[in-house]
Amino acid sequence: MKETLVKDIDGNSYKTVKIGEQIWMAENLKVTQYRNGDPIPNLTDENDWQNTEQGAYCNCKYDNRGDDVETYGRLYNWYAVDDKRGLAPRGWHIPTDDEIKELEIYLGMSHSEADDTNYRGTNEGSKLAGGDDFGRLNGALVKTPEFGTSGFDFLPAGCRLSLGGDYFSMDIRGYFWSSTEDNNGKGWYRNLIYNRSEVYRLSRNKNYGFSVRCIKD
Repeated sequence: MKETLVKDIDGNSYKTVKIGEQIWMAENLKVTQYRNGDPIPNLTDENDWQNTEQGAYCNCKYDNRGDDVETYGRLYNWYAVDDKRGLAPRGWHIPTDDEIKELEIYLGMSHSEADDTNYRGTNEGSKLAGGDDFGRLNGALVKTPEFGTSGFDFLPAGCRLSLGGDYFSMDIRGYFWSSTEDNNGKGWYRNLIYNRSEVYRLSRNKNYGFSVRCIKD
């Protein structure tokens, strides 16, 4: 069930949804400032993107145009996720890996599956996904009857690669970060793809650009 709106420091409003005992943003983050007002660098140059060790964002389109921000939000590297100045609005935070597991388990994934990597579960990815964009390809994600039923409404914003800074898989895949680092210094994330109904879990280099969803404190 959709709840009230929350605003970030830029004044962007986000729908929220309660799923189990958690309250989530039902839209991807699009903020351009940290919570204290410091700007987050918008890195358009490929070399700058792959070499930075500071927080950064970009727009989802291949030429970094911003005309899709309202729908898809923005892509952030993991350094921005981890920045102590705060990427999420006050009263919210970037979910830990365990908090995303709690969401997945509530939607039907077993504990052992949630702890695993790669594609896990059955139809939890379909429940998390939403919108028409995944539906255009008419893959397994939308053919599952539970498609879109959680209200999380995750979209295929694609990602930006850590090496070369190229854009990848818009309208096919959606990725979102957790705030948890693995034992090799990479960040855990989730991925949905149009032709699978499960949820993909793995860790990636911190220079990848993924979407961000926030959870209420």
